[in-house]
Amino acid sequence: MNTFFYFSSPSINLHFAVLYYIGCTILVIYKVICWLLYYWTLYLIPVISNNFVNPDTIFANNQMSLQDIEIYGFDYDYTLAFYSSHLHTLIFNIARDILIDEHRYPEGLKEYDYMPNFVIRGLHYDVQKALLMKIDAFHYIQLGTVYRGLNPVPEKEVIAMYEGSHVPLEIMSDFYGKSSQGHTMKQFMDIFSLPEMTLLSCVNDYFMKHNIDYEPVHLYKDVKEAIGDVHVRGIMYRAVEADIEKYICYGEQTHAVLRKLSKNGKKMFLITNSPFDFVDRGMNYIVGKDWRDLFDVVIVQADKPGFFNDRRKPFRRVTDKGVLLWDRIHHLEKGQIYKQGNLYEFLRLTGWRGSKVLYFGDHIYSDLADLTLKHGWRTGAIIPELRKEIKIMNTEEYVHTMTWLQALTALLEQMQVHQDPASQTVIQQWINEREEMRLRTKDIFNAQFGSLFRTYHNPTYFSRRLSRFADIYMASLSCLLNYDLQHTFYPRRTPLQHESPIWPEQTSTGAMNIPFQSHRTTTGSE
Repeated sequence: MNTFFYFSSPSINLHFAVLYYIGCTILVIYKVICWLLYYWTLYLIPVISNNFVNPDTIFANNQMSLQDIEIYGFDYDYTLAFYSSHLHTLIFNIARDILIDEHRYPEGLKEYDYMPNFVIRGLHYDVQKALLMKIDAFHYIQLGTVYRGLNPVPEKEVIAMYEGSHVPLEIMSDFYGKSSQGHTMKQFMDIFSLPEMTLLSCVNDYFMKHNIDYEPVHLYKDVKEAIGDVHVRGIMYRAVEADIEKYICYGEQTHAVLRKLSKNGKKMFLITNSPFDFVDRGMNYIVGKDWRDLFDVVIVQADKPGFFNDRRKPFRRVTDKGVLLWDRIHHLEKGQIYKQGNLYEFLRLTGWRGSKVLYFGDHIYSDLADLTLKHGWRTGAIIPELRKEIKIMNTEEYVHTMTWLQALTALLEQMQVHQDPASQTVIQQWINEREEMRLRTKDIFNAQFGSLFRTYHNPTYFSRRLSRFADIYMASLSCLLNYDLQHTFYPRRTPLQHESPIWPEQTSTGAMNIPFQSHRTTTGSE
């Protein structure tokens, strides 16, 4: 007899034998289940592959018909004009040199170059702790995405610092993403903030490597000021104007969108924080010298988001040579250029109110939040990162990983009720494998911070704000070319958690394989 079962009492021997064979049976069942699930995922992959999401889809958070839109408004940077990666390198290098030359930071910082794939948009920075991290829609830190300098912070250390992984509301920015006194978290929502986050990480890294004692708050303010100087002093503007082909991606499709809207009798306006010379140079390159003929109103140096809330600043007309005129503005005339002003005066002078106006911008807070919450405009978010993420989602590696991850999650949910040791051993193996799959899924998008839109299974803080402030969102304005101007966007009715037993699992069928030649296309969501 096997010594494992050798006891003085036959009943005890029988008992352990039964447990032994039950355990073996469970392990066999486990292997069979895993085998079936594996081949089930292999079966599903070609099915899912035929339903890949089209990167040129417009996604709807709220039902909206283009038939109701009479006026189209646009931001300029990363909405009408898209920039190459050279621009972020330029901003990083100039700001780094400002820190060295004007703020007396160490010369050794020059050994750091811009890293285009280190950070993603939407991250939070704890100013006092000098930590960069990703936070989900429920204010929980995604462990494994917390960085001090260029190095990840161990999960135990993060949990000790925050007494868990939840970030209290009182130390975060407010509902609009604005920081007020007492808030220690800064959220980076602007595409232009990518060089700033990278520079913060590099300077922190240098100080820690060289054991330099420093105040994190001073470092944050200095980096913020240096980045601001790149814009305020016009350094970036002059560099782009001097070599526009290097920095601006040619906007043939942007031109086509504007022509399409103009041809269909739509009113159009431009509200941007950039100066006129910079916008004029870029629009000449993207659209042509007659670009101003397409717009009914052009407003530069608007100082958004203050433009949407501050009633005090009146409009001021600017000549083609950049001279500011002193006359009072009674009408906003086509072909003229206006500076500053405010939205309330804009509404009074144009009468363009409510849901007949659709405004596009890339900054969820500065461009879209006030318009949708206070003024009832329809809003469209331009998210350039969306195209890259969808292409990743369409890969066989991602499809296979996500299908298997969902299968493991379903298994854990159903089998966790079994508390016997053999079952718990198997369940723990599943938990470990699921964690490995989650990390692999994160790394597919970005090795440090993962996807812009998800923290494992939850939406990111960025994603939740996007769904709240944008009626529709897309990778670029060129997506509008796939739809006629009578099209209605319908958000998908995805099941709520308590509806899951009733509603079947849904996929974004409307986002698959847009028939570009058809004018009756359908939208979906991620």
